[in-house]
Amino acid sequence: MSGPVITVTLNPAIDQTVTLDGLYPGSVNLAKTVASNAGGKGVNVASCLADWGTPVLATGLLGKSNSEPFEALFEAKGILDRFLRVPGNTRVNIKLADTRRGETTDINLPGLDVGEEDLDRLLERLDDLTELGRDVVLAGSLPAGLPADSHARVIARLNKLGARVLLDTSGAPLAAALAAPRESLPACIKPNRHELEQWAGRPLPTLDDVVSAAFGLQQRGIEKVVVSLGEEGALFVDARSVLLARLPVIHALSTVGAGDALVAGLISAWRGGASEEDIARRAVAFAAAKLGRIGPHLPAPGVVCKLMDDVTVRII
Repeated sequence: MSGPVITVTLNPAIDQTVTLDGLYPGSVNLAKTVASNAGGKGVNVASCLADWGTPVLATGLLGKSNSEPFEALFEAKGILDRFLRVPGNTRVNIKLADTRRGETTDINLPGLDVGEEDLDRLLERLDDLTELGRDVVLAGSLPAGLPADSHARVIARLNKLGARVLLDTSGAPLAAALAAPRESLPACIKPNRHELEQWAGRPLPTLDDVVSAAFGLQQRGIEKVVVSLGEEGALFVDARSVLLARLPVIHALSTVGAGDALVAGLISAWRGGASEEDIARRAVAFAAAKLGRIGPHLPAPGVVCKLMDDVTVRII
C-alpha cells in the first residue's frame, strides 16, 4: 500500500533503561549506563520503521507535561507527529538490563488517566489520517480511564475506513478485540506465546499447541496470526502456509522492544507485497537486530539484510 504506515499508541511510555553487569535483588547494584528513550509499543514500531526507511506517521495519546522526548525522537527520525496532547505526564517504565544473564526486569510506573472523550477525539483524527495511509499498527496497553474494548472500537472504525490493522496487545484488550464480529476483527495479530495462552485460557507447551490456537484464530477471520516464541523464533500462520522462522541464539544487550521490531519488519514487508517466507525472514531479522541495541533503534539496513540471509524458515 502507498502512503506512510500509521502507528497508534494509546499508552506511550518513556523507557528508562539501566544497564548492569548483573542484577542482585536485595543488594546495592551499580549501574554501568542509563538511557531514556521515548517508547511504548507503537512508538517503538515507528522508530524501527523510520530506521529502515519506511515512511511512518505516529498518533495516539501523549501527556502534555513530558512530551519533549517524543518530539525529539520524531524530529530526529522524520516521523510525522500526529499525537493528541492530553493533560498530565506520560508514564515512565524502568528497564533493568542484566547483561550477564541477558535478561531485563521491567518496573512500569502509573501514567495518564484519560477519558472516553479523548478516545473519541482520536477516532475523529483517524478519520482524516487514513486518507494518508491505510496500513495501521495498533499496539500496546490501555491507559487508566479507558475500557477494555477501546482497541476493538478503534479497529471497527479503521476497518470501516478501509484500513488494514495489525494489532499487538494482550490481556483483556486482546480478548475484547478477538471477540468482535468478523467484520471488526484486525487483519493481523502478533501475540507472544504467553499472551496467546492468556487468551486461550490454557497452556500451550508444544509447537503443535501454538499452531492449533493460531490456526483457530486464522479460521475465525484474522488474515495473519504471528506468534513470537523468543529463542524458538516466530510462527507465521495464514490461509496459505504455516511457517516457523528463527535465527541462532544471539546474546541480547536488551530484549526491550524486540517484539516491536518484529512488528515493524512484518508490516514493512507485508505492505510491500513480499512473499510469506520473506515476510517471516524480515520480521525475525528486525527482532534479532534490535537485541543488540538499547532503545527503539535498528542498526544500519545492511546489518539487518545480513541477518535476513541467516534466518531459517521451516514449513510446518
